[in-house]
Amino acid sequence: MTSALAIKEKESYTYADYLKWPEGERWEIIEGKPYNMSPAPATRHQRIAWELSGQIRDFLKGKDCEGFAAPFDVRLDDTDNADAENLTVVQPDISVICDPDKIDERGCKGAPDWIIEIISPSTASRDYILKRELYEKYGVKEYWLLHPSDRILTVFRMGEMKKYLVPEYYDAQAEVEVKTLPGLKIVLPSLFGE
Repeated sequence: MTSALAIKEKESYTYADYLKWPEGERWEIIEGKPYNMSPAPATRHQRIAWELSGQIRDFLKGKDCEGFAAPFDVRLDDTDNADAENLTVVQPDISVICDPDKIDERGCKGAPDWIIEIISPSTASRDYILKRELYEKYGVKEYWLLHPSDRILTVFRMGEMKKYLVPEYYDAQAEVEVKTLPGLKIVLPSLFGE
């Protein structure tokens, strides 16, 4: 295997292929191309994910939306295609889904309302470019990218034309409102250890 893209025998892979791969490995498939997600995230990444999950969990108590942390499969497709036809499955660091019909025993089928990725050096270009385009295409209403080393948050929000608006940037001192979950503000100083 080389870098984050796997060397495989086939030109394109599906969710059905993905289900047969070893359980100890973490993969994503984006439009048929497999991406290896190992090694495990760094300690700083895990601390941010833990704190962020806690803030979201506390807010969601008693509400209709549910939050999930990786590893959690999000299967994106334009239709209700069978596993053998679905070419995209990702594992965002955190996903919030407000439509219970999208949640099943294998994860989420369709676009979550809000996705958060915590950037690592090995995934930065994929998260900022490839996944941003993917999440926009499938209608993820809000996409956040947390950059631990630079202590910056980038926020993409869906506009009326089903395209992401100009991104918003926040530093480590901000409290940021989640537009898809009115009333929730994420306190960035506690994420970045301020």
